[in-house]
Amino acid sequence: MTAEHVNIGHSDLSIAPITLGGNVFGWTADEPTSHRILDAFVAGGGNFIDTADGYSAWVPGHTGGESESVIGSWLAARGRRDDVVIATKVSTKPDRKGLAPDNIRLAADESLARLGTDHIDLYYAHFDDESVPLADTVGALSELVDAGKVRSIGISNYSADRIDEWLEIVAQNGLHAPVALQPHYNLVERDFEGALRERAQKYGLSVFPYFALARGFLSGKYRPGVEIDSPRAGDAVKYLDERGLRVLDALDAISAAHDTSVAAVSLAWLRQQPTVGAPIASARSLEQLPPITDSLKVELSGEELSLLDTASTPAS
Repeated sequence: MTAEHVNIGHSDLSIAPITLGGNVFGWTADEPTSHRILDAFVAGGGNFIDTADGYSAWVPGHTGGESESVIGSWLAARGRRDDVVIATKVSTKPDRKGLAPDNIRLAADESLARLGTDHIDLYYAHFDDESVPLADTVGALSELVDAGKVRSIGISNYSADRIDEWLEIVAQNGLHAPVALQPHYNLVERDFEGALRERAQKYGLSVFPYFALARGFLSGKYRPGVEIDSPRAGDAVKYLDERGLRVLDALDAISAAHDTSVAAVSLAWLRQQPTVGAPIASARSLEQLPPITDSLKVELSGEELSLLDTASTPAS
């Protein structure tokens, strides 16, 4: 059985509850490989693709927008725009930094051009920009919905207090409310489960956690004494402590019981958490994709969820 589609917040955007992260497109996955990954993701039941205008500006020689351009070329080649839901973000592209209204308007038009589409399904404010009055940012994003360029609005990397302020501005001015929240959240990074989750519940925001596999640690490939050639290896091995090993032991047992991968179980745990709409995971090769789509077929029992909760709780 495959997990049923869910709506993003109060919007009419319907998605399978797994998100393909586009951060690697045009970076560690070249354009032909990215196209094959996108083909396989859709064939495996996925339809929600996440990117940002800043991807992958951190690579020498890149300017940002590379990921959007790769997705745009795939959409043009396959003619599948109506089959997928596309999320992108504004504020980190080096020549489009920040959330001033004029910058948001220009950035949205440039993202639309790179994606080769006339609308963005879900458009996030990527990082808070406190140099701009929040009312100006919220108003500019709401105007994009009125203009038909954006279907729904999302918030990424905002504090609980700033989310309150955002929704207060919406209520006072009759603007379009956000429908999604994108935080850092996974089985070994659980700070989200406090004030941010409370806000998601209060405002009906669907949560799309990034680093859902803890930079690869929760795929199970990082083990004591095993060296992995990956750009993220240094960030992943920090989890190889006593707690991390407990989590891996629990994941190993549960994945064996379900005859599936450790990564699929890690993503299923996250998908089954309150407020979560769909974890975000990326694949830089076709070989890395099956655990992502396989997670749609994994339903963990209450006992299995509790086992993972206990294993991932820091020692007192």
